[in-house]
Amino acid sequence: QVQLVESGGGSVEAGGSLTLSCVASTSGLSIGSMGWYRQDPGKERDWVARVMSSGLPSYDPSVKGRFTISRVNSKNTNTITLQMDALKPEDTAVYYCMAFAAGTHHWGQGTQVTVSA
Repeated sequence: QVQLVESGGGSVEAGGSLTLSCVASTSGLSIGSMGWYRQDPGKERDWVARVMSSGLPSYDPSVKGRFTISRVNSKNTNTITLQMDALKPEDTAVYYCMAFAAGTHHWGQGTQVTVSA
């Protein structure tokens, strides 16, 4: 069982920055990719960024160049951070951390990001 604990988020004006963090407790499992998704009310959950266990990142085109994902692996935890710069009102959403392990996607509880114009 992988447990994810998210932190960060909040409210910021357009052009500002926020940082999200997610700590995954491995419970002895090997975690593959980890990433961030976001969801607006009534809409589907969309992929934002992903980082492989090797550290290789990838981004949705809408955030590439503005967001940076990073990862630190240790024996018992894997931690990812999403540095979000040049935020836009359309980045407003609930952001969810995801970890893929044992053939299953594991999800965090979500954290709200609000960007005002």
